[in-house]
Amino acid sequence: MLGIIGGTGMAKLACLEISHRQIMRTPYGEPSGPLTFGEINDNKVVFLARHGYGHTIPPHAVNYRANLWALQSSNLSRVISVASVGGIRADFTPGVIAIPDQIIDYTHGRKYTYYEGIDRPVTHIDFTEPYCPIMRKCLLEAAKRADENVTDGGVYGATQGPRLETAAEINRLERDGADMVGMTGMPEAALAKELGLCYATIAVVANHAAGRETSAHAIRLEDAHAVLEAAMVRVRNILERAVELNGD
Repeated sequence: MLGIIGGTGMAKLACLEISHRQIMRTPYGEPSGPLTFGEINDNKVVFLARHGYGHTIPPHAVNYRANLWALQSSNLSRVISVASVGGIRADFTPGVIAIPDQIIDYTHGRKYTYYEGIDRPVTHIDFTEPYCPIMRKCLLEAAKRADENVTDGGVYGATQGPRLETAAEINRLERDGADMVGMTGMPEAALAKELGLCYATIAVVANHAAGRETSAHAIRLEDAHAVLEAAMVRVRNILERAVELNGD
């Protein structure tokens, strides 16, 4: 069974035939909402809206630990995250879909690990490759089968939010090597790694990052929302093929 975490623009999954919803309790509190169980093309899927089904939870307040724990507790080992990002690299223009392969963490004050407390041993996970290569390969193949163009690779810069970045901050991220910027990539990816989940992200470029091109002086959120709405149709196409591949 495959888990899908929907981000901004995907509070529900239109292609999912819902069987039931389940409220989950975890040692880390409540997840963003009930888990939605169902099928996509006869393949079982669990869906969770990262920001809540009414999109009311800002990125810095998401209970990432509860979300990942709840998904793992549902007897699944693979998770696809869908996230909206701002494009920093010149070819990461609005509407581009990328499958990132690296991440830089600029967040702070979030609950980063399951390994804490005096009763837990000090544990260091290897995070050289933050995204599961198996799931990345699956997503790239799914995009190919769906005839949807995606960019293979890219560095995701994870910022704190909920405010958007300044132009100077984007310049800094670019110097650091970030190709795109979002607010939910961490600690989600690290927590998935701690739980042994095969996790990868579909990143949808909603807008140019601050100070770039059409966002040179301001980011027009209404334009970004329109881009996301159109792009999510393509994302659903990719997800349908990915679910089929996962079931093979």
